Amino acid sequence: MSDKPTIVLVHGFWGGAAHWAHVINELSARGFDQIRAVEIPLTSLADDAERTRKMVKQIDGPVVLVGHSYGGKVITEMGDLPNVKSLVYVAAFAPDAGESAGAISQANPPAAFGNIAPDSDGYLWIAQDKFHESFAQDLSEDEALVMAVTQKAPVGSTFGDAVTAPAWKAKPSWYQISSNDRMIHPENQKMMAARMNARKTITLDASHASLASRPDEVVDLIIEAVES
Repeated sequence: MSDKPTIVLVHGFWGGAAHWAHVINELSARGFDQIRAVEIPLTSLADDAERTRKMVKQIDGPVVLVGHSYGGKVITEMGDLPNVKSLVYVAAFAPDAGESAGAISQANPPAAFGNIAPDSDGYLWIAQDKFHESFAQDLSEDEALVMAVTQKAPVGSTFGDAVTAPAWKAKPSWYQISSNDRMIHPENQKMMAARMNARKTITLDASHASLASRPDEVVDLIIEAVES
């Protein structure tokens, strides 16, 4: 069994594991070679948590879970596994027991809420021509266009799925707030970071896509959790 933690990255709505590309490259450049990025189906919290749980159970040694956006809800739901050492939230949801991402968002609706719409099959999409301004306004137009065209839409009901037993109540946690986030209101992020009594909270003047626009600072926070 390895004593060096494996870093497991969990993406959120409207993207896949490749959203972590800049973070993965930066972690690798700093000498971290035990990295995994799970591809979750975005079909229900139960499905997404189970997919992540299966990956973590395959790892022989300690794990640091990192969740972006809805990925924070996933690590909150399944992060109580015994080999999970700590949790890192990147502009992410961290619901309490019985709470959903939808309920949190109702308290302070995000600025880009009006740019999200369901299709006839119940999947939620960000309008392609609004994706840059909604999700990733601090990235280039080209990079945001690729994200918009390749966005991975969640089943709408997933937004309302409630967490059962939040792992942040039992595991040390870190939180990165994006102060210019238009997908999760910054005030909601501040509330969640304070409520979990995060070991460290950092605030970046970043969009929701801070994992792509500010990978150096995100990696700094991940490394603190790894080395704690």
